[in-house]
Amino acid sequence: MIAKIAVSVAAYHIDRPYDYFLPENIAGLALPGMRVSVPFGAGNKMAEGIILSLLPETGDKPLKSVDSLLDGEPLLGDDSLKLALWMSDRYFCTVYSALRAMLPAGVWEKGGGKRLGDKTVSIVHLNIAPDEAAGLASARKSRAPHQSAVLQLLAASGSMPIKEICTITGAPSSTVKTLEKQGILAFEKREVFRRPGSSMNIDTEHITLNEEQRAAYDSLAPLLGGGRPEAALLYGVTGSGKTLVYIKLIEKALESGKTAIVLVPEIALTPQAVSIFASYFGDSVAVLHSALGTGERYDEWKRIRSGEVRVVVGTRSAIFAPLENIGLIVLDEEQEHTYKSENSPRYHARDIAKYRVAHSGALLLLSSATPSVESMHSALAGKYKIFRIDSRFNKRDLPAVRLIDMKKELKDGNNGSISSVLKSEIESNIRSNEQSILFINRRGANPLVACGECGFTYKCDNCSVSMTYHSATNLLLCHYCGHSLKPSDKCPECGGKLRFMGAGTQKVETELSELFPGIGVIRMDADTVSQMRSHDKLLNQFREGGAHVLLGTQMVTKGLDFENVTLVGVLSADSMLYMGDYRAHERAFSLITQVVGRSGRGEKPGRAFIQTFTPDHEVIALASRQDYIGFYEREIMLRDALGSPPIHDLFAISASGGDEAAVMAACAKLRGALVKYFEIGGDAGNVKVLGPAPAPIPKVKNKYRYRVMISCDNSKRVRDTIAHTLREFARDKLSRGVSVYADAGTYE
Repeated sequence: MIAKIAVSVAAYHIDRPYDYFLPENIAGLALPGMRVSVPFGAGNKMAEGIILSLLPETGDKPLKSVDSLLDGEPLLGDDSLKLALWMSDRYFCTVYSALRAMLPAGVWEKGGGKRLGDKTVSIVHLNIAPDEAAGLASARKSRAPHQSAVLQLLAASGSMPIKEICTITGAPSSTVKTLEKQGILAFEKREVFRRPGSSMNIDTEHITLNEEQRAAYDSLAPLLGGGRPEAALLYGVTGSGKTLVYIKLIEKALESGKTAIVLVPEIALTPQAVSIFASYFGDSVAVLHSALGTGERYDEWKRIRSGEVRVVVGTRSAIFAPLENIGLIVLDEEQEHTYKSENSPRYHARDIAKYRVAHSGALLLLSSATPSVESMHSALAGKYKIFRIDSRFNKRDLPAVRLIDMKKELKDGNNGSISSVLKSEIESNIRSNEQSILFINRRGANPLVACGECGFTYKCDNCSVSMTYHSATNLLLCHYCGHSLKPSDKCPECGGKLRFMGAGTQKVETELSELFPGIGVIRMDADTVSQMRSHDKLLNQFREGGAHVLLGTQMVTKGLDFENVTLVGVLSADSMLYMGDYRAHERAFSLITQVVGRSGRGEKPGRAFIQTFTPDHEVIALASRQDYIGFYEREIMLRDALGSPPIHDLFAISASGGDEAAVMAACAKLRGALVKYFEIGGDAGNVKVLGPAPAPIPKVKNKYRYRVMISCDNSKRVRDTIAHTLREFARDKLSRGVSVYADAGTYE
C-alpha cells in the first residue's frame, strides 16, 4: 500500500504529495487524515506528515517507508483534505501548512515528544450494592464517620468525582482510597472537556422580530436547506437587531438537522457573542478563538468533531471547525480586515466560507452596517442576494452626529485630546449617570517623541517606524518588533528639549483623570487585554456600571451593545485617512460609522461627536451622515480608476531580507520574470505588473521589504504563472538570503 503524504518540512517550491510505502504493521491501520512520521530529504531526517490518500502498491520504484502513525484515528476528513489542496492553489502555500491551519495547537507534538493530553477526573463508584453500602454507612457512623458519610452519599448518587465527594462530606481523599483498598469502592478515569467560560450575563427572552427583521428573515429562511449553495448580504444600520435574525435562522437550521458557524471579527466580541448564542442553544454551542488556553481550544475542537456541538462561534480560524452537515455560515461585521490572515496560509475567512458553502449546499450570510466594497459590488451585480434593515430594532433614531473642528480648538488655546464641546458632553453624561465611549485608533501615550530644536525623532533600530511612548512603563516601544528603550531627559543629538507629540489611549486616559477626577475609566487596547479572558471582564465591568467611560482602540467600535451608552466621541478621525493603501478610506468610514452606532441603543437618545482637523473631508462628512451608499458610490469610482478590487483582483509578491540591495534586486528579477511569463501566456494586455516599490513599512525586524503588485483578474492561469515564478526564484542559488511570498487580495 502506498500513502500520498503532505510533509511538514517541504518548502513551497518543492511542495507536492510525496509517495511513501506503508509497512504491513501500519497498512491496515493507516487512513487519510492521520498524521505520520516519515524520513525526508537526503539525510532522511524524521518529519511529520499527513496522509492525503492511499493507493495500491505498483512496484514501479523503491519508496521510503512510513516510520509510524501518530494518531489512532483521522484528525481530518476528506472535505478538509480537498480544502487544503484548494488553499494551496489559491494562497501559494504548502498543503501541510493549510492542513495545520485547520487543527488546534493541542494536537501537535510538544517538547520531549509529548502531546497535549486529554483532561480526566477520577470518578468513584460503588463496588457493592447500594443497600449494602447504606448498611455499612450506618454500621460505621460512630467509629468511622468520614467513611460513613462517603458511603451514604454514594449509596444515594451511585458515582461522583472524588473532589466533589470530599467537598460535600468533608472527608479527606485518604478516606476514599481506604474504602477502595477494602474493595468497597472503585476508581475510574473519565475524560472531561476543558470549557471556556464567560462572565457575561445575557437575559434570554422570546424573540419577536419587528416588521423589517421579519421581512429579512422570511426572505432568507427559504435559502436554508434547499440543497444548493446560496449567498446573501444583510445590510442593516447599527442597532437594527441583525443578531436576532441570525438566531432565528440558526433555529431553523437546527430544526432541519443542520449545523451553523457564526464568525465575529474580534476576540473582544467573542464572549458577548458566545453568551448570546449559548443562552438560546445551551451546551450545543462551542467557541474557537486564539485567546483560549491550548487545552480549552483542543477540547472544544474535540467536542465539535464528536458531533456534540451544533453551533460554533469564533473568530477567523473557526471557519475550519470540523462541523458536519453545515446549513448556515454567518460572517458578522464582514467588512473587517481581521478576517484576512497575515501569515501563511494567507486566506480570507470569506473565501473559505464560500468554499464550504459550495460543498455543503448551505447559506452564507454576510452581514454589516458598512459592508465591504467587494461584497456590496457583488450584491449589486447579482452574485449575492441583498436584504436591508433601515431602522433600529427599537425604532429609535440613529445618534445625532456633530463634527468638531479641532483647528478652532487650537486657536482657542485647547491643545488637549478632548475638545471643549466633548468635555461638556462627558460632564453632562456623568451628572445624569449615563455612559460614554471614546475611540482613538492609537495605543500608548505619544506616537512621536521628537526634538523641537534639531528635529531628532526616536525611531526603532530594527524597523522603519517611530517609537511610541508608553507612560505607564516610561518606555518607548516599537509596536512591530517589541524593541523598547528608555527616553533621555534631553535630545541625544543636540541636548535640546524633547517634545512628546500626538496622543494614544494612555495619554487620553490621563487627560480624563485630570479633567474628571474620581470617575471610572476602562481602557481597552492591546496593552490591557493581553491576559486570558480580560476582554469579557472589562466589558462586563462596564456593562454593570463600573465606569462612566469606555476608552479604547478599534475593539470598542463594533458589536458592543450597552443600553446606557448615550455618548460617543471619535478623538482623532484624521489619523485613519492616510494609512497608505487603497482601503484606508473604507476602514476609516467603517470605524467611524460603527462606533457612532454604539450610542443610543437603549431608551435614551444618543449623540456622537467626531473631532477632526479636516471637517470638510468627504469621507468624514459621509461617515457623520451615516451615508454608506454615498460612500460606496464615491469609493467604487476610485477603485475603478485605480484598478483595485473589486474591479480587478490584486496580488502582491513580497520579498524580504537583511540586505536592502539584494531585496531590491530580487524584486526587479521577479518583475522581469512575471512580465515575460505573462507575455508568453498571452495575458500581457489584461495584466498590469507594478513596481517594485517599498512596502508601506519598508523595514521590520531588521528585514527590508519590497514588493511587486499585479492588477488582473484572478484566474487559474494567472495563479499558475505566479506560482511558477515563485518556484523558479526559489531554485535560483543567486536568490539565497531573500525570502519571497505571494498574497492574493493583499490588505497592506
